[in-house]
Amino acid sequence: MTSTTLPSPRFRITRHRRLAWWGSGLACLLSLIGLLLCWINPDIRAPLRPGLDFTGGTQIQLERACTGACPPLSASDLQRQLSRLALPAEPGGSAPSLNAAAVQVLDQGRSLVLRLPDLNPDQASAVVAAVQAQAGPLQASATSVNTIGPTLGDQLLKGSLISLLVSFAAIAVYITVRYDRIFAGLALLCLGHDVLITCGVFAWLGLLGGIEVDSLFAVSLITVAGYSVTDTVVVFDRIREQKTLLRDLPLSDQVDVAVDATLTRSLYTSLTTLLPLVALIFFGGSTLFWFAVALTIGIAVGSWSSIGIAPTLLPLLARQ
Repeated sequence: MTSTTLPSPRFRITRHRRLAWWGSGLACLLSLIGLLLCWINPDIRAPLRPGLDFTGGTQIQLERACTGACPPLSASDLQRQLSRLALPAEPGGSAPSLNAAAVQVLDQGRSLVLRLPDLNPDQASAVVAAVQAQAGPLQASATSVNTIGPTLGDQLLKGSLISLLVSFAAIAVYITVRYDRIFAGLALLCLGHDVLITCGVFAWLGLLGGIEVDSLFAVSLITVAGYSVTDTVVVFDRIREQKTLLRDLPLSDQVDVAVDATLTRSLYTSLTTLLPLVALIFFGGSTLFWFAVALTIGIAVGSWSSIGIAPTLLPLLARQ
């Protein structure tokens, strides 16, 4: 029998598998810690800081009318002023407190985003007038006031969770039918790895920077899950080919050859996917900023797991 000659891979991922496992393990541990800290935080009490879409309330977006660079404005100072603001009360009721108002200053001080309790039109107008007194003239045409009731917020939260669970279940069924149990298990492991780290980053952002998640974040998680499985499946397909062509070689060598063959394709695909996301981060405005950030993190982590995690675990689980 003619012996099979091993192609010479430029990069042998199995030689660095322990470093890959330790790096991903540390990232997953930090993510779990962040989610737990959010859960026990009395101001959050959830794995991630929920945004207006899920909690209900009023969001006011304002644009300052600046010629040239806007004068510096402190979000904390503006928040303290709002906490002292006396709003007009509802007939037969009391005015809501603004002590928990969240203020974001974006676009180098040009844009302001206020997240407040549920306000009526008169109360929202009073808030805008108070901000204008401190922040200077505002562009009236760019003022946006959006109100979401608690019932709608609860429905959006349940709908987002159901969408995530259904999409993950569909992916699990597909890869279970498409591959054997080991391949399917590793693909699901990578999916969980990518989603966990993406959520972990936003858990820490919520703790340290007050960043909230909304319905667009749920969309980004579904997209990340799909990308993660697609990238992993491409590598697995190449591994199955090498198991036929290089059957006389150890599985770890087959994995090195397969990963090396798909490495350039995976990197190019990831980079071309990230380019429009980076453009959204810098030029997409505040509405799509954190959506693009979540996708960027998830796709970067997904590319890593399909190259450094799933293939390196295969020889260990297959016992070859």
